Amino acid sequence: MEFHVSSKWVDSRLSVSRCKNAEITLDTALDGNQDAFNPAELLLSALSACIIKGIMRVSPTLDFELTGIEVVIDGVRQDVPPKMESINYEIIVDTDESDDRLELLHKNVKKYGTVFNTVSAGTQLSGNLRRK
Repeated sequence: MEFHVSSKWVDSRLSVSRCKNAEITLDTALDGNQDAFNPAELLLSALSACIIKGIMRVSPTLDFELTGIEVVIDGVRQDVPPKMESINYEIIVDTDESDDRLELLHKNVKKYGTVFNTVSAGTQLSGNLRRK
């Protein structure tokens, strides 16, 4: 599987990334742009999307019943050298499934997520999955 994204600088405040039929505004301003995601926030958003998509992918296989998913992610940036020092996530699933089934779902999220595994290889990634 391969992916393609094209990004273009628009002006001193923002850039735009495009893939397929979608577009997202990027904060590439030196002093920040409150109306767009900066690169670190995009990374955390990609991780949260990976988690949600992973849950949606394995839920039918596990026969896991849920009615909602929320992912909250916090990242800590290190200045020298600049990198994401640590990322902590909380996955909140609206479900009546047992605690053992929640653990199984979390195990699958950690095992099969492309972005999850990529990020975890390069930074301290930790978190939990809980019932709403």
